[in-house]
Amino acid sequence: MRRQQHGSVWHWKQTDAWYYTLPGTKKRMPLFDEQGERIKGLARRDEAERTFAKIKVTLADNGPGYTPEGEWIVARVCSDYLQYCERGVSKAATSAGHHRSAKMWLNDLCAYCGALPVSQLKKGHITTWIEAHSSWRSTETHRGVLSVVLAAFNRAEEMFGVANPLKGLKKPTPKPRLQSITPDDEQVIYDNLEPQFRNFLFAAVHTGLRPFCELAQLKAEHIEQTPRGMMWRVYSSKTKKTRKIPVRPEVAKLVTQLLKDAPPGSNLPLFRNTKGGQWKRMTGVVRFGNLRKKLKWDQDPVRSKYTCYTCRHTFVHRMLSGYWTSGVGCSIETVAELIGDTPKVAFDHYGREWGQHYQAPLWAAIGEQPKAQNIAQPKGTKADKKVRA
Repeated sequence: MRRQQHGSVWHWKQTDAWYYTLPGTKKRMPLFDEQGERIKGLARRDEAERTFAKIKVTLADNGPGYTPEGEWIVARVCSDYLQYCERGVSKAATSAGHHRSAKMWLNDLCAYCGALPVSQLKKGHITTWIEAHSSWRSTETHRGVLSVVLAAFNRAEEMFGVANPLKGLKKPTPKPRLQSITPDDEQVIYDNLEPQFRNFLFAAVHTGLRPFCELAQLKAEHIEQTPRGMMWRVYSSKTKKTRKIPVRPEVAKLVTQLLKDAPPGSNLPLFRNTKGGQWKRMTGVVRFGNLRKKLKWDQDPVRSKYTCYTCRHTFVHRMLSGYWTSGVGCSIETVAELIGDTPKVAFDHYGREWGQHYQAPLWAAIGEQPKAQNIAQPKGTKADKKVRA
């Protein structure tokens, strides 16, 4: 059936549901029965007409600002997305971290404009809401917030036909935070930590694994000894993929010692906290924050940005600069495989800044020959020389 004039009900073949469009608007509104279900099927035209007649009476009684029953408001969009995320977490299809962030940000959005009908929501509402949070200074935070908000409205449009008023809203250009821990700072960190956290960060720096969704979950069953050395089977709860990577000899030596207290079948993580449990994100964040304060690094413009995740950036920097290979850096494709990213993501984050394979042709193009780099050589550390599980 073709769409009727404004003020009438009409059937949309694509969804087999009945809709109406109020005069002066272009937005289609679905019609719902008394059980809250959409009115579907050509045979239910009379029911759709009766339902719409009730809506017109209600609109006349309550004025133009009234939100008709069944119309989506911002809070309903947010609630549906959070329920979707919660189901995803229970099925291991969505990370708990994403659900936690989405819950915090979308509840905040609902406090700002949750009762607003989606048809009245403007892009300016979202930008004003974000700008009102002085603590959200980072463009990465802005990208994260907008990604969740857009995902919620995209789902409402895809699943329920709710027109998305935020289409075209641009996210800030990503600006990766590329702090890399220097060898001297690395040694200072080890000198001021208890063995458990020191071993955890040592392994993070020397493998590039994501600290909490990969390294913290490593168990004896994930370790494999080969003629060339030790390899790990790493599962990432972020990417839902497993990769197999070789590890450096100093890391293999550390793990060999840790296996004595967490052998196969024990179901214990190799890298455990001071209470014998798995390292959690919040625990690591607090522990590293206390370390920065202890060393007065919280007042340093560079060191104040060191976190557990900086260990991953440090590994990438050292691989691309040839820290362990006499100044000969590896390709971005190789480092992408080691850290579990796609080559595009690895290049966008690290390639232009640190990648020799990207910079060398640029120098060659202007007639400059490659020069020997002054690469700091690895130092022996307490975590390397003496392992304390």
